[in-house]
Parts: sequence; structure tokens; C-alpha cells
Amino acid sequence: MADLAEKTCVPCKGGIPPLRGAELEELARQVPGWEVVDEHHLRREFRFKNFRETLTFVNRVGELAEEQGHHPDISFGWGRAEIEVFTHKIDGLTESDFVLAAKIDRL
Repeated sequence: MADLAEKTCVPCKGGIPPLRGAELEELARQVPGWEVVDEHHLRREFRFKNFRETLTFVNRVGELAEEQGHHPDISFGWGRAEIEVFTHKIDGLTESDFVLAAKIDRL
């Protein structure tokens, strides 16, 4: 199986069902640290020493999101950033969500 972080996010045009069951579980095993919430989205909290480190990370995630054309929801404050990823077009998870999560883990 190819490393998720080496793949590229593929834009979703809709019309496909979100991932469920065994396929979802297999992808989830490849991004430890990310929580699958209600088979709908991925969530992870990142911790940092201060606001500047947090902001630097958030900006790097933003640049990555632009490169991949796949945009997570990000909330952050002093020393923490929470990221949620899902495919808005289908209101659920696709492989691209896991690809983005794996790429974020490499930052």
C-alpha cells in the first residue's frame, strides 16, 4: 500500500458515497493520532510551546491546503491548534481527507 503522504488530494465532484466500515478503518490505521468522529470527519489537536509556534504551524497547514486544493477547518489559540478534515462536497470522508491528514503529520 502506498504511503498516504506521498499521494495527492483528488478534488471531489460529489456523487460518491462517503467512506464507511472496513475501508474507513483501514485508512484510519494509517494516520495514528487522528480521531475519526462519527464516520464523518477527522480531528486532531496539536500542542506547541507558544502562540508563535502555533501560528507558524497553522500557516504551514494553510499553504499545504492551498497546494492540495483541500481545505481543513482550523481553530487555534495559545499553544494549540485543532484541525478537522472532511470532504464538504459529500459531507463525509474520502481518501483525500486521509492523504491531507498524513501530509499535515509530516509538517
